[in-house]
Amino acid sequence: MKARTKIESAGRQIPAPEPNRVPSWIMPLVKAGLILVDGMLAFGCFALAFYFREQSPLFADSGWTWSKEFLPYAGVALMAIPVRILSLYYERVYRLSGAFSHLAELIKVLKAVLIGSLFLITFTFLFRGGFAFRDFSYSRGVFALDFALAIAAFTIFHLGLRYVQTAFRRRDINLIPTLIVGTNRESIRTFKELKERPDLGFRVIGVISTESTESGPAAGVDNGQTEDWAAEFDQCIIGELNELPLLIRELAIQEVIITDNEIPGEKLFETMLESGRKNKVEFRLAPSLFSFMPQKTSVEQIGILPMVRLFREPLSDAERFIKRISDVALSAFLISILSPLWVLISIAIKLDSKGSVLFRQERVGMDGRKFICYKFRTMEANADESLHREAYRKNVEGISDANAGDQKSPVFGKVRNDPRITRAGRILRRSSLDELPQLINVINGDMSIVGPRPPIPYEVGEYDIWHRQRLDMKPGITGLWQVSGRNRLTFEEMVRIDLYYIENWTLWLDLKIILLTLPAMLRGDGEK
Repeated sequence: MKARTKIESAGRQIPAPEPNRVPSWIMPLVKAGLILVDGMLAFGCFALAFYFREQSPLFADSGWTWSKEFLPYAGVALMAIPVRILSLYYERVYRLSGAFSHLAELIKVLKAVLIGSLFLITFTFLFRGGFAFRDFSYSRGVFALDFALAIAAFTIFHLGLRYVQTAFRRRDINLIPTLIVGTNRESIRTFKELKERPDLGFRVIGVISTESTESGPAAGVDNGQTEDWAAEFDQCIIGELNELPLLIRELAIQEVIITDNEIPGEKLFETMLESGRKNKVEFRLAPSLFSFMPQKTSVEQIGILPMVRLFREPLSDAERFIKRISDVALSAFLISILSPLWVLISIAIKLDSKGSVLFRQERVGMDGRKFICYKFRTMEANADESLHREAYRKNVEGISDANAGDQKSPVFGKVRNDPRITRAGRILRRSSLDELPQLINVINGDMSIVGPRPPIPYEVGEYDIWHRQRLDMKPGITGLWQVSGRNRLTFEEMVRIDLYYIENWTLWLDLKIILLTLPAMLRGDGEK
């Protein structure tokens, strides 16, 4: 109580704990309901798979016992209930608090269904239900159909549930009380993101100031963060680091996000211990955007000294080969199935304005090699490029777009309200369909499906030395920065994202970026 009085005497008011919008027993009841529905889905999918494959009834004529045909499968159908539920629990599908993504949720459901089906098949064909091999044999088609039906049913149900949860969060329900520790640039970025995105699941209760303040919180404001957010950030500072344990208890905090990496480790550890495990508080560290040590590292010991060796090449020869094979295969497939769309786009461009269908522009590829990049033409023929050149210069230097009428927004190499863009071109840019001809560049070996954005030579001329590291890999049609919110990142942040991708490349990461590209296209990020 003395600590609380000390805080209030310093002129800071501790806000009252946020009241729960729903009773505490609601979430356990919701989880129990999910488990019940999943159990019903597990049994229903297997029963339907049997019915479709064998064309036999599940129940005998009496209606109270299993039919003779289904009796050997009944034990498997009942076994499917705990197997599916435990698989989903193992993949943490029932975790309803905190941030989530629909793609990650889809992957977790697919993995849970696959694990469950493999277990069922293994158990069934080893145990065989007590039947001798010559007397009875299970139909493999039943298990194949069960797998397909389970994927469809559990995916639809759990993704639909997440959409419902997102709608509730936007109404300030099911949010985790959160404190942000730090008053630097990253703190304001984190504060702004969590405030703007309640669907992430966090309710920011307040900010804890630290000693490494950059001349006051407003120093953290950059071109992408407004003075309004800085002012609101200032008003939310409710204490200092040594007061964190008290504030956690007083405000019933469940999540603490540490954004200041200059806090002494021993002081941070002491604060965490003082907060106590009994409060069930999660601590997260949010370092500067993508400024992590590369994942591709190895630990060696030289004498008694441990050393961390960083990979000198972003990709090994084997990885480059794998990436190239996957690029060619996917490009050939997309060109073949999208050829009718190419014809329709070409006709629309021709009808809308005079000039060629394709736009050819010199770009800079891997290791600084120049190549001709193909796109569908979105501007008037022979358009003046001086506006675009100036936009890129501002992009690299981080200057706000004077032509936008909005001094608070950063630019990303694009001219706002560009008068040179045609009507068809505006649609193509909004959907990113203007970049489809770059599949030809991928076949030619100049580009990759996924990679850093291909820069223009006069853009590269404005680069600092460290910016040129993004040329260590082939440029891509899509990339990590494109699906990370291209309208909200500064140029240097985009470069850091490119470098993170290069250092941490895997075929799986490429697949995730490709899957995230379609939602970005549907949102119209290509015009932003």
